[in-house]
Formats: sequence, structure tokens, C-alpha cells
Amino acid sequence: MADNEAIVAASARFPKPRDVTFQYGTAGFRMKADLLDSVVFRVGLLAALRSRKLNGQTIGVMITASHNPPADNGVKLVDPMGEMLEESWEAEATKLANAPSDRDLALHYETLTNDNQIKPNVQAKVIFARDTRASGAHLVNILTEALQAAKAKFTDYKLLTTPQLHYITRCLNTEGTIYEYGQPTEQGYCQKVASSLKAAMQGRQFNGAVTVDCANGVGGPKLRELIKHLPSPSEGGLEIKVVNDDVVQPEKLNHQCGADYVKTNQRAPPSTHASPFVRCASLDGDADRIVYYFNDLDGSFRLLDGDRIATLAASFIGDLARSAGLGEKLKVGVVQTAYANGAATAYVTQDLRLPVVCTATGVKHLHHAATKFDVGVYFEANGHGTVVFSELALKRIAKSQPNSPAESAALDTLRALTALINQTVGDALSDLLLVEVILAHKNWGPKEWDLTYIDLPNRLVRVEVADRSIFKAVDAERKLESPPGLQAQIDAAVGKFKNGRSFARASGTEDAVRVYAEAATRSETEDLAQKVATIVRQAGG
Repeated sequence: MADNEAIVAASARFPKPRDVTFQYGTAGFRMKADLLDSVVFRVGLLAALRSRKLNGQTIGVMITASHNPPADNGVKLVDPMGEMLEESWEAEATKLANAPSDRDLALHYETLTNDNQIKPNVQAKVIFARDTRASGAHLVNILTEALQAAKAKFTDYKLLTTPQLHYITRCLNTEGTIYEYGQPTEQGYCQKVASSLKAAMQGRQFNGAVTVDCANGVGGPKLRELIKHLPSPSEGGLEIKVVNDDVVQPEKLNHQCGADYVKTNQRAPPSTHASPFVRCASLDGDADRIVYYFNDLDGSFRLLDGDRIATLAASFIGDLARSAGLGEKLKVGVVQTAYANGAATAYVTQDLRLPVVCTATGVKHLHHAATKFDVGVYFEANGHGTVVFSELALKRIAKSQPNSPAESAALDTLRALTALINQTVGDALSDLLLVEVILAHKNWGPKEWDLTYIDLPNRLVRVEVADRSIFKAVDAERKLESPPGLQAQIDAAVGKFKNGRSFARASGTEDAVRVYAEAATRSETEDLAQKVATIVRQAGG
């Protein structure tokens, strides 16, 4: 294990910028790349400590800023089972990142070691990868210096999507156990996805091609690599038309393309050029989000976002469980945030008759809630999500004996889905193929999918305030307990609109409050959003 002097000497090359405060959140650390040198170094130290704390299990480090502009970058840690960093360690990451001097950093490092009773002689193991941003290679060099100072054993997996790194981390930590997740390589990932896709299809045919916008990010080359492992269209495989996969010019990353662009602007990327009713999908910069969309006959844009993917998956898996004779043995549930469209929630509870749980915004909250079900389906509206199968559910699915050919077919499909879905984290490539399998089984195009329910008109308004900290939310961020009396004013405004719903929550990164509103019509929604925004603005000073 590193001694303090080695840490001080190495850290001196990457001093913390003055007057900058860092905060580890759901996305890790994310900001302008030129501010990240000291942060990445300190994350490397923390990764080594985390590994030692967990008796030498492998910890992952991903360098990415997802859907952010090309000038940004970020870094986050991945825990042994491919999940996000344990929440209590987020605070430790923040402390290390904000240590004002190299000596203070070494002291924090020593304190963290002692407080957690970390054994210095345990060999730390860390793996890492990056996306295609121009700053990535430089930050990787800094990360390796930190891992060398911490005397950690490490492996550089070069360019990967974020979900692929999560997958490999889990594979390494389960290798040789009864929980073995797969071969810990990119090729192993592709082979697992390809074989499970074939098994899940059960001989059904895909309904035409799907056009995939890769946000000019790492998802482009990784999707093309995955396609090499899939059956070709002439062999009955899925035709995937890849667009926006230019990673040679880093400045094109997320520019007028990608899942965030589509969701925010409610329009297809200009480069898509899709004909009516052609299925289109957009990934984000590190390929952990996906949204679908299509153009109607009249040219109108129709978005099929994370809510739609969640309802599609929950409906199909619930039907499969019943068809496999496991309907009473598998509790399927859906996890949403307050941003989920009210029509989606009503569809799940009233039409699918499945339970819905609402959590605070942030994938870690949704993932945790999803693990409480036998089969937990979670997607944020932005397209980040997955399906999680409990250990008990996996055992029941594996050991179940069918009583008919129909039960056998449903069971085989269900088993294949447990392998096709990347259960560690939202994975745009895996989710893409999951959606395509379901549409093929249902013999649906995007129009039929879109008609499952009608979204309530909704509006998101950003309100600048003097101090966002005075806005304190409760009830999964659907209500404000502070400032006093503000929620009563919002409730009074909502009560005047048919199907009205609105909430306000403070931004996690800037002095602003985001107001979400829904109502029966577009004009009423706009009216409600502006009324609540005015209430918030007056309260915020």
C-alpha cells in the first residue's frame, strides 16, 4: 500500500484548482475537462482503497461525461457487482477531491484507511475505461499515476461504453463462482448478447430495419462491433442502420444528435432522414441511455421515451411469466420518478395491473427500489434504465418445469431475456435489442407501441432563484416541505386544472428550481407550468 510521501509526491503534479468545490453525485464527478486533473488522481486513490476495503475485489473507474458537451469530462467508480458506488463512499470521494493541499490529501487518505479498518497488505485491483472524448487519454494517464502511487494492480480496457465497463467489473468479481456473469472482455459481452438475442427470438422475424443514432460517441464503434456477432439481415437477423458514429472529430459528440438532444428538443436529429413509421433510436454519449421515436404519416414527431420502454418491457415480461406458469411466483413491479408521465403510471397500474413505486431522481434510487421486486423494471424518462431479476426469481426461472409446449417456449424466452438484459446498469445496446425482441414477438411497429396509451401534455420550466437550498423536497421529490406554505400554493394551482399535476425540485448543480407540470391539454399545461413557476420565483426571491 502507498505511503504518505509517495501520495504527496505524486499528487503535487496535479494540484487542486483554487476556489472550486467538487461534489460526487449520481454521475460521479462531471465538469469542464481542464478542471479534472486533481479529481481523477484522487478518484484513483479512492478506487484502490475501496478495493482493499472489499478484500481485493475489482473496482471499476469510468472516464466519461455521457451526454455533456465535448469540452466536459467526468469520472465515476463502479462497485464489484457492477453497481454504482456505495452511497456512504460518495461523501468520502467528495472529501478527497476537496482536500486543499497534497498533505491534507494524504491525511484524508490515512484517516479513511484507519476509520474503515482497511488492511494495507491487501492487493487492490482496479480496471478502467474511457469514452471517445479528446481529454480522455490525458485523464487516463493521471489515473494510472494515482494507481501506481497506491500500489494497485490495474488493467486499462481502453475505449468502452459505460455499461460494458459495469458488465466486465461484475464478470471479474463473479468469475469461478455460482454467480458467474460472463466472460470479462468486450468480446465476451458481445457473444453473450448475441447468443441470448438468438434464443429470445424463438424464430420470430424482425419487422424491418432500425436506425440508430450513436451521438458521435463511443456507442458507434461498439455497436458496429456488436453487429459483427449478430446474424446478418440475410440470415434473418436485425438490420441496424448506424448513423452519427463519427468519433474521429471529437467536437461532433452530442452535437445535434443523441438521446438528450432528442428528448429535450422533441425532434429527430437532422441527419436521421427517416421515412414515416421507420423505427429510430438515439443513444447518448457513453451508451447508457436510449430513446426511440418515429415520424407519423403527416411528418409529426412521436417520441417513445424511457416511460414507453418501461411499460413495454413490464407488459411483455409480465405476460411471459404468466405464460410460463410463473405468474403467481414472480412479482413484477415498475419503478419511476416524479418525472414519469401520469398516463404511463395509470397504464401500468390500471391496464397492466402492476405495482408502481416512485423514487427520488437518480438511477441509484431507482435501481435500489427495483431490487425489492422479483422482477424490477426501471427507466427514467430520459431513457436510462434496465430490468433487474432477484436471485430468487433467477432460481425459479432456471428450475421451472413446463407443462406444455407453450409454457416451454415462454420459459425459454424468459431465460434468454435474463441474459440479454444487462442487469448491472442501464445499457443502450442491450436495451435496444430488448425492445426489438419484444416488438418482434408482438408483431408491432412503432405506431402500435405508441398507441398503448396517450401521454398527458407536459412542460418543464427552469426557474432561477437566489438560493436553491431553501427548496427542500419530500415524498420522492413530489412535495416541498420548505419554504413553508409553498406546497399549499402549488396544490391550489394544480386543483384548478383537469388531470393537473405539478411539482418543483431544486437543481443539483445550479441555483435554479425545475418545475414540472401536466394537464389535460397543451394550453392548460403551459398555463399551469407558468403559474407554478411564478409561485416558485416569488418564493425564491
